[in-house]
Amino acid sequence: MKNSHIRHLLELQLGLFCISTSGALGRYIELAPPLTIWWRALCALFFLGAYCWWKGFSFRFDNAKQARSIFIAGILMAAHWISYFYALQLSNVAVGMLSLMTFPAMTTLLEPILLKTKFEPIQLLLGVIVLIGIFFLVPSFSLDNTVTQGALMGLLSAFVYSVRNILLKTQVSDFNSFTLVFYQMLVTVVLVSPVLFIYSSEGVANYAWQLLFLGLVTTTIGHSLFLNSFRHFSVSTASIMGSMQPIYGIMIAMFFLHEFPNGRSIIGGVLILITVIIASRRK
Repeated sequence: MKNSHIRHLLELQLGLFCISTSGALGRYIELAPPLTIWWRALCALFFLGAYCWWKGFSFRFDNAKQARSIFIAGILMAAHWISYFYALQLSNVAVGMLSLMTFPAMTTLLEPILLKTKFEPIQLLLGVIVLIGIFFLVPSFSLDNTVTQGALMGLLSAFVYSVRNILLKTQVSDFNSFTLVFYQMLVTVVLVSPVLFIYSSEGVANYAWQLLFLGLVTTTIGHSLFLNSFRHFSVSTASIMGSMQPIYGIMIAMFFLHEFPNGRSIIGGVLILITVIIASRRK
């Protein structure tokens, strides 16, 4: 039992590390965020479809309600990604990823309301610590400040991500996680496709390998492992442990982009890391 629990924790952390590569890639790829998201979703759709077909996973819906929930999750996923990539471009990897990490606090408040689960005060406390960490990210609360704009986009991204995670919690027992992500990518590709007529695709070829990496590692592997963790952890617990993402993301940005966080970002990151340690030890 203990070994199984450790394996589930390691799988979750591997998924989070894969997802965290989106921070550095979002800063590196100099394309309009909606265009980047469309190509990312298309690449992931191909990889997920091939894997699900090879493994023989079922794509069948049991009822219309199930199909509607997954369709809404796809819309939320597209909104989450686009707002997140805008947050990265307006600010930096540290602010973009750390502001996104308010989603555990939002999940803690929303999960008992939407799923009728038991409210745990300690989860709210951990969420508040995350919010205090966010306070250290923004130098001044002015809408003229691009860092503030990036943080606000990160908060928007966090909100839709929280709702999407809670919505999919009800589906992970009926669907394989790879199939769930496949349908979200399908919805994203269809909904975001009008951007192909709005933005020029001239520079896409320059980022072919990065977009393929986003599709395979960041999305196919990362998000599938993260969704699969909902089978073993509550959404709140998985989300709070998900606060490791900015730690991984900042380290990747330091190594590949030579982008170093300032003192305030470090304080915020330490507070977020504290919540991860507490949540993991409690679990």
